[in-house]
Amino acid sequence: ERERDGGVLLRLGMTSIGVLRSWVLGMLDHAEIVGPPAARADMVRWLQATASAALEPLGTDPGTSDVAVADAAAGAPAVDETGSRSAQAVPSEATRARDRGSSPTSVRLRRLLAIVSWLADVREASLDELSSRFDIAPAEVVTELELAACCGLPPYSPDTLLEIVVSEDTVRAFLPKELARPRRLTPPEGLALAAAARTILAVPGADRTGALARALAKLDTVLGDRRQLVIDIDAPARLDDVRRVVETKMQAEIEYHSASTDEDTVRVVEPIALASLDGHWYLDAYCQRADGVRRFRVDRIRAVRPLGRPAGAHADGRLVSDQAFIPGPSAAQVTVRLGPAARWAVDSVPVLFERAGPGGTLEVTLAVGGRAWLERLMLELGPHAVVLAPPEMRGLGPQAATRLLRRYLSQSNEIS
Repeated sequence: ERERDGGVLLRLGMTSIGVLRSWVLGMLDHAEIVGPPAARADMVRWLQATASAALEPLGTDPGTSDVAVADAAAGAPAVDETGSRSAQAVPSEATRARDRGSSPTSVRLRRLLAIVSWLADVREASLDELSSRFDIAPAEVVTELELAACCGLPPYSPDTLLEIVVSEDTVRAFLPKELARPRRLTPPEGLALAAAARTILAVPGADRTGALARALAKLDTVLGDRRQLVIDIDAPARLDDVRRVVETKMQAEIEYHSASTDEDTVRVVEPIALASLDGHWYLDAYCQRADGVRRFRVDRIRAVRPLGRPAGAHADGRLVSDQAFIPGPSAAQVTVRLGPAARWAVDSVPVLFERAGPGGTLEVTLAVGGRAWLERLMLELGPHAVVLAPPEMRGLGPQAATRLLRRYLSQSNEIS
């Protein structure tokens, strides 16, 4: 139901009060639970607990000093109880991989299996061919193959390990031919593979006659009746408009809602590329307002107006990161202490560094592009998290909760 002031009253099916609470808090001051009473009361209790949380309630150690807090913000080793520097501050897996110029462990493992299977089939190849085929530097090829040479069959004696010989520019493999034979899929594995392939082909703009489609057709022949498996992917409202300006390389004016600042802005952009990451579409473009290349989430673009001018040389720049969020030059490093109930944040938001905190807590350093984004995160984490640094961000969660709580209490006559 649309209201006269432009607001919208929604009635939703609800399976979890916690999920509903998190979704509403993600909209900050722009949404409020009206009913049922149990859901509204849950929100009030959550906001009260968050607003009344002490500054450092989680695992607080009386001996913790401001030096440790400042070190955590910088990602540096902390000062332990003895006054010694402890090397507990460690980068996240993605950060470690980026710093050493390689991929996270899961990606490396999949790639290594592919390399070994291919070598088992061809027996010999040049380093340059391997580098080109698997899109990694020759030096990294050698590193991966050295790891493969440590693998084998129980009892892992020298005669059971994979035999791979790397010369100056050639790789020779003495591997069982069984490694080159495609393994049989179980029915659940076949269904999962078919669903993944069909999901990719359902993405707008996918090549529905290419190699993936042909491979899926062969898989469908083995799996049998496929008519009951249907993949339907929603596309953002402005996706076609964005795709057109990318394909024509024309400047465009966009109206964009920034989740970091909770602001609507108008920007002139020079499109570079369209990317699909983590279930969302993104526009990579040079932004004249920011004077740099930025990544915009397409579902937050409210309008696209082509300007009839070709994109300039700025549009030759690229964002090579495969991460959805790329910190801009103005992003701040914020250190947050997480209790056990808030550790899910590590898997949900980009983490620069993480280390063990006192009392079984975890301290993480985040790249934060705007106060509104951090408010959303702290409200969702509630009383289970606290900002440690920088000083101007400390108490941000309780402050945001107090602000939202006034709205609920003023209309419910509840007393905190």
